[in-house]
Amino acid sequence: MLANNIETSIVEADALMPTKFGTFRIRAFHDHENNKEHALLYLEDPTKIPIVRVHSECLTGDAFGSLRCDCGPQLQESMKEIQAHGAGAIVYLKQEGRGIGLYAKMQAYALQDIGFDTLDANLHLGLPADARTYDIAAKMLKSIGYDELHLMTNNPEKRLQLVENGIDVKNRIPIVIVPSEHNLSYLRTKASRMGHLLQV
Repeated sequence: MLANNIETSIVEADALMPTKFGTFRIRAFHDHENNKEHALLYLEDPTKIPIVRVHSECLTGDAFGSLRCDCGPQLQESMKEIQAHGAGAIVYLKQEGRGIGLYAKMQAYALQDIGFDTLDANLHLGLPADARTYDIAAKMLKSIGYDELHLMTNNPEKRLQLVENGIDVKNRIPIVIVPSEHNLSYLRTKASRMGHLLQV
């Protein structure tokens, strides 16, 4: 299925995608405003309020299984929860490294190797602590009729931006990932310095 959304400058393509967690539909979006492509993995049941995870691309964690972050486990846990609930979506945004891109993320990793935390590494490179925005996520969700939802997140900023863009967020569902020696400092920085709702 193909569709053009002139109002939001988005072109969409939609198909079935079986996964090890169950079958979803996947919808790809080409946003002409910034020439980025994003994806929406979703499962529809009009009788239920959907569970939604807004997830920024993390090549190292999602694809390669890096233990430096909790991104891969969060993504997999979200897929499991949506299948168990029977309705929901994962908004997968091309915003690698909290929006600074893969190359800068690797530069930040190098600084972390010598003692910087994740926040200070970005700032040392002259980059924002978090450059991500979520207005496109709201547009993607509305494209499948999701204007009210339960949001799986530990990041209050995601909820705030979705609400500002017309999404009725009924509840926040925390994502609890057991820390490891490799990501404990990363998680503590998110909790203590970036306002994420974590107990670490």
